[in-house]
Amino acid sequence: MKILIITYYWPPAGGSGVQRWLKFVKYLQNFDIEPIVFTVDNANYPKEDKTLLKEIPENITVLKQPIWEPTDLLFWKKKNQRNKGVSNVTNSGLLSFIRGNLFIPDPKIFWVKPSVKFLQKYISENNIEVIISSGPPHSMHLIAEKLKQKNNIKWIADFRDPWSNLYYNEDFKLQDFAKNKNKKLETTVLKNADCVLTVSNSLKEEFSKISKNVKVITNGFDDEVLKLSFIDLNTKFTISYIGLLPKQSNPKILFKVLDKLCDENSVFKNDLQLNFIGDISNEVKQEIKSNNLTENTNFVGYVSHEKAIEYQQKAQVLLLLIPDVKNNKGILTGKLFEYLTSKRPILAIGPEDGDLSEILENTNAGVVVEFDNEEKTLLEILKLYNQYKKGNLKVSSKNIEQYHRKELTKQLALIIKNL
Repeated sequence: MKILIITYYWPPAGGSGVQRWLKFVKYLQNFDIEPIVFTVDNANYPKEDKTLLKEIPENITVLKQPIWEPTDLLFWKKKNQRNKGVSNVTNSGLLSFIRGNLFIPDPKIFWVKPSVKFLQKYISENNIEVIISSGPPHSMHLIAEKLKQKNNIKWIADFRDPWSNLYYNEDFKLQDFAKNKNKKLETTVLKNADCVLTVSNSLKEEFSKISKNVKVITNGFDDEVLKLSFIDLNTKFTISYIGLLPKQSNPKILFKVLDKLCDENSVFKNDLQLNFIGDISNEVKQEIKSNNLTENTNFVGYVSHEKAIEYQQKAQVLLLLIPDVKNNKGILTGKLFEYLTSKRPILAIGPEDGDLSEILENTNAGVVVEFDNEEKTLLEILKLYNQYKKGNLKVSSKNIEQYHRKELTKQLALIIKNL
């Protein structure tokens, strides 16, 4: 059977947004499903990773149409954005206000009408049985919704993140009319999609208030994280964070504890190294400076997915951060599942009663500490450090095969066929 996947993020796009559907497409043919991808032709991606191009199956049809994005005229200039890092794109006051209140649900809204016209012709000439839209950007769902209205076709709306409750919406200073319009659009999508797909049980619970058919398929890991059979660990006591680090995830309690330990123990201070691989917000950098940790910190910047995997497998400890915002119990960052395969202990800062805590407990891969729990943070750091000094810092993670992309695609194929 043929399915049409509508996604903004596609190689050479870098970052986490591209991984989910690139991997599904990679394996869907194993389950007698032919994926056809519709994406943008001239996207202004914040980051690019050309190494991901080789993961696209050669026999896959990829349809592309140009997009005009109004933000090109405002503040997301390709060159400037890449230089300053996507973690800071919502810090610009007036321009963020314009982005949030004039372009609803997002600046990709101008791609909806021409995409519907193009895809309607394609659907009429090809035997497409299911449409899948992936957001954010949530304008992708609006394309699929209009095509659903025009055709006798099934539709799966995939929510990698929430819509109206997305944590960084606050930076856009949304006015009541914008909030109401987003909520109305979201509600319509949730009601009209034949199936709503999402990444965590907490998000399923939220969406199930409106949608009658919500399924969970988490993000996962693929074979490239399993290739390296032997890795030389960092000699220092490295605590490494890989990925985008927005201001909402600033681990203030961690920096406070590390500063205290460095003051009390010069050997600890000499052993400690913080590695940040990816785009790091200015607020996080300032917090590091305020806690006298600058000389212990290594900012690597954005790297390819392949290189990111290498950094995470060399780390003594992997740092995982959940945004300190409302409705954060269902946030599961994509890097979690690759972290699980590295066999390195995970120190997470986030809600102890969220989905992340449940997964770490079931896989025996790490621990979650609440945002303001200084005592527990201190104890966990000392426990990890003492194991490091004894040369036995490791974890025996289990039950992780369920998160392999091939196994997750098997679940997706079943959902598609059951429609």
